[in-house]
Amino acid sequence: MKYRGRTRSSNVEDRRGMSGGKAIAGIGGGFGLIIVLLVTLLGGNPDELLGNLGGNETTNSSVPYEETEEEKELVEFVSVVLADTEKVWTKIFQENGLKYEEPTLVLYTNSVNSACGTAGASVGPFYCPGDQKLYIDLSFYKELQTQFNAPGDFAMAYVIAHEVGHHVQTLLGKSNELSSLRQELSEEEYNQYSVRFELQADYYSGVWAKHAQGMDLLEEGDLEEALTAASAVGDDTIQKRARGYVVPESFTHGTSEQRKKWFYKGFENGTIKGGDTFSVKTP
Repeated sequence: MKYRGRTRSSNVEDRRGMSGGKAIAGIGGGFGLIIVLLVTLLGGNPDELLGNLGGNETTNSSVPYEETEEEKELVEFVSVVLADTEKVWTKIFQENGLKYEEPTLVLYTNSVNSACGTAGASVGPFYCPGDQKLYIDLSFYKELQTQFNAPGDFAMAYVIAHEVGHHVQTLLGKSNELSSLRQELSEEEYNQYSVRFELQADYYSGVWAKHAQGMDLLEEGDLEEALTAASAVGDDTIQKRARGYVVPESFTHGTSEQRKKWFYKGFENGTIKGGDTFSVKTP
């Protein structure tokens, strides 16, 4: 992706070198990506970690943080990608008679406090609807390459665009709709809605990618990198790699094929319409 020397977002909050004082209490909305592996290995539902939007009492400590050259380049990259999502979604919202409120991207190391609680880096990138912020430990970029076999800068761009997709869902009221179902449905029934929720965020990330292509920002192989990343974080792929078999009723994010399908559908359509994953019989 062409990003060097381009406009960066001003909505980046750098908390690297700071750490929270308590363990994770719950992450809302974004769910993250690594969290799928963590929770499925424990046999639970990722959304059980996502319910406390009120935050918890925590303490912060900070130490001098020395940025490497690689991290410096990554900061530029994620800041440019965030700026591009702001341009795209502001335009799309205006075209639909709506106002887009820009989220903040928080960079952190090891652990971070949010309105959804305190999370460690093992949770992966996530979005918290309670404060409308995206949280990313840049070490996740290496995990994409090594643990998920999804190299390339556009794989990371997909991750950011997916979390921004959750912000779009929050602005459109979908996050609240999903939250209201938590106490009404069984875990298996709720998981089905969670899958549709995540696939819609994948669709929105594809919409952004289409507009990025229209702005001549994509390079050869970028789309394939995003599709590889979407496939790598499918529930079936992660479960099979982690324990050798899959449990479909425990899926919360969608299969590899579903994630690729909805990302690519968003890329083909390029509009906010067509992303209603909740109304189709089989997503």
